[in-house]
This record gives sequence, structure tokens and C-alpha cells, in this order.
Amino acid sequence: MSLRGALAVAGVESAKLGAQPAVQILLGVCMLGPFAFLEVVRLQASLPEDTLYGRALRDSGFATPLVVLGFAGLWGLPVVTSVIGGDLFAGEDRHRTWTTILTRSRSRAELFTGKVLAALGFSLLAITALAAGSLAAGLLLVGHQPLVDLSGVVLLPARALGGVAIAWASALPPAFGFLAVAILVSAATRSGAAGVGVPVVAALLMQLLALADGADTFRRLQMTSAFGAWHGLLQEHRYYRPLIDGAAVSVTCVVVCLALAYRALQRRDIAG
Repeated sequence: MSLRGALAVAGVESAKLGAQPAVQILLGVCMLGPFAFLEVVRLQASLPEDTLYGRALRDSGFATPLVVLGFAGLWGLPVVTSVIGGDLFAGEDRHRTWTTILTRSRSRAELFTGKVLAALGFSLLAITALAAGSLAAGLLLVGHQPLVDLSGVVLLPARALGGVAIAWASALPPAFGFLAVAILVSAATRSGAAGVGVPVVAALLMQLLALADGADTFRRLQMTSAFGAWHGLLQEHRYYRPLIDGAAVSVTCVVVCLALAYRALQRRDIAG
């Protein structure tokens, strides 16, 4: 495998992903959805007070991306990454294009690496679009007033912006973890529906298990718990244990799932 070959495949796969209507709609929703969400909140008499920063939606524009991140961590980001990665390999089976791809001058390793790089790039693009869209909605529709952190300390706009950025950055490892699950299911089952559905169902099950009585260690071993690791970053005295645990679990999931997906591709009888 050569890096040049993998990057060439990544370029082609990125063009294919970008041309898919589902991906285009997804990016549009990520960018414009927060505007619709905030406008609905502004028209209502009540606020989502049971959500972190829900009470501050009308007080500071920096609260909007944090509220959106809270909802996105429950189901949004697993859905986003599953739509991008769930059909990554299964689409080749559905369109019967494996023989066309693998008769070119690129190996299976280069093909696999290029596809994964394209999926990672589009997942990062979609998450960035959601973060940027929610921040833009808050600043344009509410304003850039100071934000009160979870310890009651007032953060001026520059520090509030930094807090929002680091909060969204902390959601990348678990999001990529669910992307890896989608890629594995897509490669193993050859079904795009399973590739999209299984990671979303897994995320919902993790949320339900987190509500059940059990050891705190068990909760920390679930990737969905990592989506809330940013809470410790918006305290006067920051704590990083949830972030470290969540990143470790997510990276382990990425490595294991991608290794299994690559093995499934290597063992695939394309001619059959």
C-alpha cells in the first residue's frame, strides 16, 4: 500500500460521497437546522430548562451550540456518522462495482484506507457544519453576550468561544467510534440499511443502559457517555477523567472495528 494510492482513492470516494443526495441533505440540515431550532425556541413561551444551558438560550448566543451539542450527543452524531459510513462498502455490493474498482491499479488496502479517510473527512465536515451552524444561529439571533459556565463564572465572549470549541472537539472521538461501527457493519453485512441502523440502535441502547442502576465504571465504558465529557471542561476547576476515559474507549472501538472491517474486505470473494 502506498500513501499516494490511498489519497487518490480518498479523493475519488470524497467526490462520490459529496454527490450522494443523502449526504448533501445531511450537510444542509447540520448547517441550517440550528437556525430552525433556535427560532422555534424563541417563539415558545418556555425554554428547555431540563437541558444544560437551556435556560440561557435567550441570554447568550454561546448557549445555543452547547444545547445543540447536548441533543446531538444523544442521537444526532451517531446518526450523522452512520449515514456517512453505513453505505461505504455496502454500496459497492448493491451496485456490483467491486470488480470494476479492484481491477484498477489500487490494492484492497489502498481502497480500504481511502474509503475510511473519505468517511472521516466527511464526518468531520458534517460535525463542523453543525457546530458552526449552531454558533452562527446563536450569535446572529441572540447575540454575543457573556456566558456563565457550570461553576457560575462569567465567561467573556472570547473565553466563551473557546469553551464552545473545546466542547465540540471533545465529541469527535465518540463520533468517530460510531463511524467505525457503521463501517464494520457495512463491510460485514453488505447491507447499507444495517450499516446505518445498527450504530443508531446501539447508541439508543447505550443511552438506556446508562439510565439503569449499575457501576459507574460500566457507564464510563459506553461511548455515548463520552459525548457528555465536555461538562468537566466548562467548570472553574476542570476535570478530565470523563474525557480521558471516553477517548480511550472510542479509540479502542475505532481500532477494533476498522481492523475487523479490513479483515472482512480482505477475505471477500469479489468474483463470487
